[in-house]
Amino acid sequence: MFVGREKELKILKEEMAKKSSSVLIYGKRKIGKTTLIKEAYKQQSEKPYIYFECIKDIEERNIEELMKLLKKMNIMSEFISLPTKSFLDLFRFLDSLNKDMIVVIDEYPYLKECTKSNTIDSVFQNIIDNNISNINLVISGSHIGMMRDLIEEKNALFGRFDKIIELKELSYLEVSSFYQNKSNYEKAAFFAIFGGSPFVNEQINPNLSIKDNVVKNLLDKNSALYNYASSLLISDLSNQIQANRILSILGNGRKSYKELEEILDKNKTGLLSKQLKPLLDIELIKKVAPINKLNDVKKAKYEINDNLLSFYFKYILPNQYLFDYKDIGMLYDEEIAPTLTTYISYRFEDLCREFLWNYVNQNKIKNVVDIGRYYYDDPINKTNGEFDLAILNKDGSVQIIEAKYLTNEVTNQIIQKEIKQINSIKEFDVDKVGFISINGYKNISESIDYMFSGEDIYSAK
Repeated sequence: MFVGREKELKILKEEMAKKSSSVLIYGKRKIGKTTLIKEAYKQQSEKPYIYFECIKDIEERNIEELMKLLKKMNIMSEFISLPTKSFLDLFRFLDSLNKDMIVVIDEYPYLKECTKSNTIDSVFQNIIDNNISNINLVISGSHIGMMRDLIEEKNALFGRFDKIIELKELSYLEVSSFYQNKSNYEKAAFFAIFGGSPFVNEQINPNLSIKDNVVKNLLDKNSALYNYASSLLISDLSNQIQANRILSILGNGRKSYKELEEILDKNKTGLLSKQLKPLLDIELIKKVAPINKLNDVKKAKYEINDNLLSFYFKYILPNQYLFDYKDIGMLYDEEIAPTLTTYISYRFEDLCREFLWNYVNQNKIKNVVDIGRYYYDDPINKTNGEFDLAILNKDGSVQIIEAKYLTNEVTNQIIQKEIKQINSIKEFDVDKVGFISINGYKNISESIDYMFSGEDIYSAK
């Protein structure tokens, strides 16, 4: 089913309604690029729709395949031949038909990899500038780094696209449509494990439990999601072995550059930066820093940026050796279930950040600078650490928010304990204190600035 993407869908429909347009769409694998394009076409246009997915081969072979498609669609006669086998000549032919049409060139990075990338970009610059008077051209791709290069000033295609759409994962709220009859507690768990990819969530059976969905989709080596997590997401990387090593070390945790270097580059050759860059480029990992120490290299850490991938490298890959010996249901009970709530709690914090940003924007709260982790160094108590969720105000004061993914309600005792800990740290000015409890509250007598519940999270607009 098609979920969310209202803004992106509106943009694409408007571009398809024009006589001529050029659109760039990019995002990681299985994020819904093709589905979005097809949905926009279905809702908007009766023009001929030509969808071509590039193959990992030279331009000439791609032209041959595209010509086969055009002949199959009766857009090009069997008897027509081009002066040369180039995309430029092909688009000149299509434009000469004086017939409105939509042309989608998907997985454009495959074409760049097997051609002189500067040359093919220049070819498409010429196409957009001179040969799409009746064509809505959509160029799409999954290699995020390579697609972003197309819109850099140094690239021939810079400034050539009417619209640029970077497709991200669905929000926690949008993706809950896939399991809308679950409790708020279960919805947060599904999001923590399966994330926001439409493709991933389409594999979920909302009538089954978390355990049954994990067993069916991730503990079965023949499942689509096992393949997606184990190989598909990193299939664009040239060094997949090294990528797997990095992702395995990160697991569900965070590591500083120094910690990663001690494991992966003990001789400090500088190769680690080059090995991290491709994973950062395709957004499978991210570099995060406390909101009050954004420029402090020592405080920055790396973590997996995809919930399903995080789950895979935390639980599935380390236990693969048991797959042939243990019943997978028993494997879940013994290796996953005992620490799953802790795992979900960690990912729940990201969900809460998203909720808080929505809350700030909807209520037009203007004094907020950032929302994220907050580092403190308390010399009085000789301690330091991080608050996982904090709102940084323009005046430098901080709002501390405690996220609680508990099976029961948050009690007065829990709140008092957390407030005592916050008040013991004298380093910074605490403006407000709040809580986000997935299962609500019970018998609260303390005066709290924010008391958000699961109902607030999942009723937000």
